[in-house]
Parts: sequence; C-alpha cells; structure tokens
Amino acid sequence: MQITVTGRHVDLTDDIRNYIEEKAGKLSRFYDRIHEIEVVLDHESEQFKAEIIVRADQKHTFVASLTGPDTFALIDVITDKLERQLRTYKEKQKKHKGNSSADGAGLESPE
Repeated sequence: MQITVTGRHVDLTDDIRNYIEEKAGKLSRFYDRIHEIEVVLDHESEQFKAEIIVRADQKHTFVASLTGPDTFALIDVITDKLERQLRTYKEKQKKHKGNSSADGAGLESPE
C-alpha cells in the first residue's frame, strides 16, 4: 500500500507527515484490498482543508474531506469517516455473497 502526502500552500512538518501516515496506515485494518492512499492538506484563508482519497481494488474510490483550524483534529475526523465507509462497503460485500455454502448444506429445506 502506497501513502502519498501532499501539501498545498502548506509546509508539511515531519510531525504532521508522520501523524498522517500513521493514521492512514491503520485504514488497511478495515479493508485489506487498499492499493493507494492520497492525503492532500491545503491552507485556505485561516482554515485548513484536508482530503483523503483511498483507492481500492476494482476501481473503488473512497473520499472524505473536511475544513477546520486544527490539522491533527481534521485527520482524526476524516480517518473516522473513511473507517465507516470502508466497514460499510465490506459489510455490503459480505451480505452480497451470502452465507450459504456451495453444497447447499446451509440451506433450509421447505416443509
């Protein structure tokens, strides 16, 4: 998994970069088919805007962004949003596949 951190109109310190990489790296616990994570931090008139783009298998893209005064708080909230998105997607995949086995052992017989 590749993590890219970009700053627009912002000098990224090592503390911010390490914090972002640590938080973004934990997203793979919720969905193991993540290929790339792109983090963009932007400074807009006294506010910071953070956006995280997660690219997974089969061209699925998960995006979350937020604007606020504190970069560390923004990263926390955005990773929580992405965690929910990834969990929801994974649950939908499990439900779509179903719980019946190939030999039909999990199916009930009609009476």
